[in-house]
Amino acid sequence: MTDHIVVERLGAVQVIRMNRADKKNALTRAMYAAMAAALAEADADPLVRATVFFGVPGAFSAGNDLADFLAVATGGEGGREVWDFLLALARAQKPLLSGVDGIAVGIGTTLNLHCDLTFATPRTVFRTPFVDLGLVPEAASSLLVPRIVGRQDAFALLGLGEGFSAERAKASGLIYAIVGEDTLEAAVLAKADEIAAKPPQALKIARDLMLGSREEIIARIEEEGRHFGERLKSDEARAAFVAFMDRKKAG
Repeated sequence: MTDHIVVERLGAVQVIRMNRADKKNALTRAMYAAMAAALAEADADPLVRATVFFGVPGAFSAGNDLADFLAVATGGEGGREVWDFLLALARAQKPLLSGVDGIAVGIGTTLNLHCDLTFATPRTVFRTPFVDLGLVPEAASSLLVPRIVGRQDAFALLGLGEGFSAERAKASGLIYAIVGEDTLEAAVLAKADEIAAKPPQALKIARDLMLGSREEIIARIEEEGRHFGERLKSDEARAAFVAFMDRKKAG
């Protein structure tokens, strides 16, 4: 487990908070493992009716910790933690909500595709620079984003790596609501409490009907994962990671 993921219970709502502020919530393998475990615990506990994801002020998540990617790109072995978390998201049996403030890069964007309600602040920007890093989309985003926003906006987000402001994300259907930075967590928790008060079995059936085939989503996560693993060891990805780390050192 890791101190960079804080899990707490607020009544019938479980809160998972990414809490690595000094790295803008760049996610490590241990953080993914902790979040996957928390989702499994929520599904197993009948007293939990909903799970909420939060980051820290100004940073929901800067994406995967690139040091992990670089280790794989330069000959190391990658773990299953990322994919276990993505599969846990896809298989979650309880409603998922998120409150996003500021930076939302890579998994910081695609995590929300599996949430039933996402709130964001006006300063939030959603961005998926997978192709720029020599990689491919993950979290079934190649399946889910075109369904939500249409093919051309999906290409802008996933192919070009364009940043989507909160306003653009709301207009395209990627998020539920835009709220102020000072009211974000209260707004999300109020809606989570509202969800928790609903008849749970009726809500589960309704949610399952809206989600449709989990098998299709899981199959896409696994297909993306195969490509992702191959791309991590490609010359393109290796060059992109080294260039990124050099820019960080120089900056």
